[in-house]
Amino acid sequence: MSDTENSDKRELLLEIQDLRIEGYADDKWVEIVHGVNLELHRGEILGLIGESGAGKSTIGLAAMGYTRDGCRISGGSIDFEGMDLTTANQDELASLRGAKIAYVAQSAAASFNPAHRLIDQHTEAPVQYRIKKRLESQEDAMELYHRLRLPNPKEIGFRYPHQVSGGQLQRAMTAMAMACRPDLIIFDEPTTALDVTTQIEVLAAIRDIVDQFNTAAIYITHDLAVVAQMADKIKVMLRGEEVEEAETIKMLEDPEEDYTKSLWSVRSYKRRQKYRPQGDAVPVVSVQNIDAAYGDVKVLENVSFDIHAGMTVAVVGESGSGKSTAARCITGLLPPTAGRILFNGEALPSSYKARSRDQLRQAQMIYQMADTALNPKVRISEIIGRPAHFYRGLRGAKLKKRVDELLDLIELEPRDFYNRYPTELSGGQKQRIGIARALAANPSFIICDEVTSALDQLVAEGILKLLDRLQKEFNLAYMFITHDLATVRSIADEVVVMKEGRIVEQGPKDEMFTPPHHPYTDLLLSSVPEMDPEWLTTVLEERGVDNIGEAALKKQ
Repeated sequence: MSDTENSDKRELLLEIQDLRIEGYADDKWVEIVHGVNLELHRGEILGLIGESGAGKSTIGLAAMGYTRDGCRISGGSIDFEGMDLTTANQDELASLRGAKIAYVAQSAAASFNPAHRLIDQHTEAPVQYRIKKRLESQEDAMELYHRLRLPNPKEIGFRYPHQVSGGQLQRAMTAMAMACRPDLIIFDEPTTALDVTTQIEVLAAIRDIVDQFNTAAIYITHDLAVVAQMADKIKVMLRGEEVEEAETIKMLEDPEEDYTKSLWSVRSYKRRQKYRPQGDAVPVVSVQNIDAAYGDVKVLENVSFDIHAGMTVAVVGESGSGKSTAARCITGLLPPTAGRILFNGEALPSSYKARSRDQLRQAQMIYQMADTALNPKVRISEIIGRPAHFYRGLRGAKLKKRVDELLDLIELEPRDFYNRYPTELSGGQKQRIGIARALAANPSFIICDEVTSALDQLVAEGILKLLDRLQKEFNLAYMFITHDLATVRSIADEVVVMKEGRIVEQGPKDEMFTPPHHPYTDLLLSSVPEMDPEWLTTVLEERGVDNIGEAALKKQ
């Protein structure tokens, strides 16, 4: 029996008909979602894919009867378990959200309340809806933390959001969404911040909750290999319109529309020119035998690597492996407890507070989440202009000219973007602004911290091409922190593999991707999802993993 025949016999949980959503811009309402239709049965996962601005998240939020500020549902119906969410009052909607419908956001860092412990936020909904008492909900949270591979599951919930890594915070949010065992979960890029090995367990846990409790899910993602593992059927969106919808296997093997075929063919970008440092060249950055600790906890041990001008060194590893900690040491935010860091052959003061303005200028960062890295209340011109003024003393007409030049460099039209705010930009445009802000200081070294992980594959490819062009134009040295090995294959000259604060393997990219590998490197490589719907099942079987989360996800 086909999946379609099976779904016909399942209970219809969500039906969206002719959904139209408008956004307010330039003093008028403009339609941004154009007559979308959607059906979702219990126990079914629908994958929503498309490039940035396609309307994926807007439709996912609308399935909860919710729209962002500046948007409104202007037409159509959203039927959830017999209730039309477009006409339901706020009390009726509030009774559904969190209990019957849950949402897992892409940016956990922006979604958690920084003033409250994780477990307090986890237990809020089950207690509020009288599904579980507080102690019972806490015990359930610990079980979910364990099944989602969070470290110290009995203790981690008592930390605050800033005390855990981005990947750990994303898993904590996934656990929180499962707390009330909802009928529908909207997953909005839930594995974006996760390393590939952790992603496997999280994807398996999500599949299990759908299977065990006959839950339905909308899985929004830009990662085509991931959606292939998760979805029963896939809907492709472009600029608020449906392109096509089909069962996953058919969509992968025989997409009908040219746009869908273009999505399937992305990530073909490869740097044409490989960097080969001269034997006597002095590295821009030389990390030499550094150790580091948070309090009494040692987090880096004997870490060493060099980065030359015009060179990209990719630093890869699981969440908590020490990638970002090494970057913090280089920038002086976390002074090493041993070893030293040289910049163009001269030792840097261990703390940024002791560094000169010129030393600070030379090293800049581009951050993973442009949403949280850019102040939403400050215009683009000021975001880019501040470092140009601080480091180079530019002001007035000279400062405006420099901001215009930087906008041109990142391929954004100055007259269109100079006075905009970050909230008016797409994810890819925001990341370009982050790149321009880093360039404004005229650095020689840039740390790229997961800069493409939150972007769809078409936009990410454009960002990689931009970074490559800028590197060649200004002879920049890049430290590229990432868990995306496809990105590593695209842009890296050398690769550093980290695990538990140590380097386990390093060398030229071609050597690192050619067997034999260190066992941990082999684990990372074998954990990269493939465009095969059976890939996840096969990997779990090979590793002896069965029914991830079964014990934890049983109804209390």
